[in-house]
Amino acid sequence: MTALIKPKRINSIDALRGFALAGVAIVHMVEQYIAGTAPEGFMEGINGIPDQIVQGIITIFFTGKFFALFSILFGLSFSLQMESADQKGLRFDGRFLWRAVLLFVFGYIHQLFYRGDILTIYAVLAPFLIPFYRISTKWIFISVGLIFLGIPKFLAFLIFGNESLTGIHSMMDTNHEMIRLYFDTIQNGSILEVFKANAGYGMLTKIDFQLSFFGRFYYTFGYFLIGLWLGRIGLFKNLLSYAKSIKNVMLWSIVGVLVSIAFMVATFATAPQPIDNSSWQFVLGMNFFDWISISMASIILCGFLMLYQRPAWEKRFSFFAPYGKMALSNYIMQSVIGTFIFFGWGLGYLGQIRFLYLFVMALILIFLQTLFSKYWLKKFKYGPLEWLWRSGTYLKWQPMLRKIK
Repeated sequence: MTALIKPKRINSIDALRGFALAGVAIVHMVEQYIAGTAPEGFMEGINGIPDQIVQGIITIFFTGKFFALFSILFGLSFSLQMESADQKGLRFDGRFLWRAVLLFVFGYIHQLFYRGDILTIYAVLAPFLIPFYRISTKWIFISVGLIFLGIPKFLAFLIFGNESLTGIHSMMDTNHEMIRLYFDTIQNGSILEVFKANAGYGMLTKIDFQLSFFGRFYYTFGYFLIGLWLGRIGLFKNLLSYAKSIKNVMLWSIVGVLVSIAFMVATFATAPQPIDNSSWQFVLGMNFFDWISISMASIILCGFLMLYQRPAWEKRFSFFAPYGKMALSNYIMQSVIGTFIFFGWGLGYLGQIRFLYLFVMALILIFLQTLFSKYWLKKFKYGPLEWLWRSGTYLKWQPMLRKIK
């Protein structure tokens, strides 16, 4: 294996990563770390109009969008690491594969707490990035286009319909007994019982969600490729030179949102009512909904980059940079804290806190984690899990303490 490649850090990338992680934290906290369908009657009677407004805002502006940014940044980091290795005449392929193995280990441990873990998915997809680094930009765009058009999702639906890919129940069967049993486990079970449920049933439901017509697995790789391309063109190294292009992408993304909404409404409105969630109309309508999420993620990304070029906003967004530098540690710690608050092995508040309060709790958690990250990085070079990941990658304990000047 070659020596570990450490590209020069770009503050805008750390700030964006922290910003994206904050959005992810808000979504997970408001959904109470369920990562799936809740039984009927969940939280019934404790959420008023303000709570419904908060839930609607999060669905429109957060759900699926900040995950997209987080995934784009994974592809970007890969691109920068490979580029740095090439400049030094080294090969980073083998080291990157080993890093993916270690990431899977982190992700699997995280999965035991929270079945919505994304790190294991990143680790499985990571090796497929390597050949794309060596091919032309044209083929990257063709691949992204096919993914975002929904071709892999349509093929999955053609083969499996809306049935489970893993042999459990259909994801659309919200009244299934296994869902209630899982909720009983996370509401009342011990931490070992939760671990067992998430390692088994929880992992199966995640695989179904990722590979079915919901298509999160395919979209994740599409976002990886977008990040790879952004690294290839050096966007974050030359933000000012791309200012006009960023603005144009923003405008086209707004058009994309409006067109996608029109297509989605037309599809659902013309389908037989009540719409059959096992029909092609439903899948097509959901595909247009995904187009909305893609366009919204693009708007958020472009908005961030446009504002970051202004000194006042650069200073505001830089608040998230320490949070982003310790993204792995903060991401996993969020889930440990969140599941402790909601699940039965901890405080057991699942289904008992209003959405409005959950949103405020998420903001407090983000603020505290960011302050902690800033304090930690004054004394140490890496976050605790980042240091462990780096040491494992290099197969040698890495220096942790910062030198006192």
